[in-house]
Amino acid sequence: MTPTPRAAKSRTFLTNPRTGIPTAAGAVLALVGGALLWSPAGRADAAPERTAAKAGAFTVVAAGDIAEQCTASSSSCVHPKTAAQVKKIDPAFVLTMGDNQYDDARLKDFQKYYDTSWGAFKAKTHPVAGNHETYDPAGKLSGYKSYFGSVAYPQGKSYYSFDHGNWHFVALDSNSLDSTQTKWLKDDLAANSKKCVAAYWHHPLFSSGEHGNQPVSRSVWKLLYDAKAELVLNGHDHHYERFAPQDPDGKADPNGLVELLAGMGGANPYKIEEVQPNSEKRLTKTFGVVKLNFTDDGFSWDLVGTDGKTKDSSPSYRCH
Repeated sequence: MTPTPRAAKSRTFLTNPRTGIPTAAGAVLALVGGALLWSPAGRADAAPERTAAKAGAFTVVAAGDIAEQCTASSSSCVHPKTAAQVKKIDPAFVLTMGDNQYDDARLKDFQKYYDTSWGAFKAKTHPVAGNHETYDPAGKLSGYKSYFGSVAYPQGKSYYSFDHGNWHFVALDSNSLDSTQTKWLKDDLAANSKKCVAAYWHHPLFSSGEHGNQPVSRSVWKLLYDAKAELVLNGHDHHYERFAPQDPDGKADPNGLVELLAGMGGANPYKIEEVQPNSEKRLTKTFGVVKLNFTDDGFSWDLVGTDGKTKDSSPSYRCH
């Protein structure tokens, strides 16, 4: 998977005699689907600017590690502020990458804290569980399952998949990546008919943060890599990090998976400990949400801070 840079460098512009539109010297103008698209010199296949309308475009918001035991009545409480950005973006749906509620994810805590902020999007949220959801004294994932209900267990399991547009989304439970779940994933990917695939769970295979790499997810990375999936979303470490495409062994690979770690939904931030190979950008003490921009044949994203400003933007990627 080869990323397409999102910002063009300064160029010398000429006027196209057929259109009267200024273009960079040596650039290419092409009429695609009734829209005039620009490509840089020598790259007639380059992706158009992201402001152009694209087929099947939709927006998704994602974050992990969200609701500390506080509410908007406290100015230091962050999850109401990240929820405000979700509301402003108004995505097609929301993905959460685990540790939705701290510290033991009891039902009463979900109702008292998470529900006052991110609960506003519960009907269009597709969550996964983190390790904190397993600490519930009432039983592993008890409060999580009681709060989200069939939203989190649409197939009667803590892992599931769904489609939207030309994309297939896979939600996994990295607390129990056993042979039963990996077999389900293998069968699910084999049955998929969509061009593009994104998967998300809590524990990242690669992380430069305090928790570091989590080998528990290597087996599912291998299955996703073999299926030519595009994107993996994780939480667990409380920072933001994006990686260049790589294979399950951490080797740079243009046909590999892009990992996005977005554990900055509201929990106390963690430090960057050891920068991993292929890590392209790392931010800590920056709370916010990831605004994912999907099209029929690609994706990109922006990290939107609690102040509404863009803190980082990814390259644009095409589906395999």
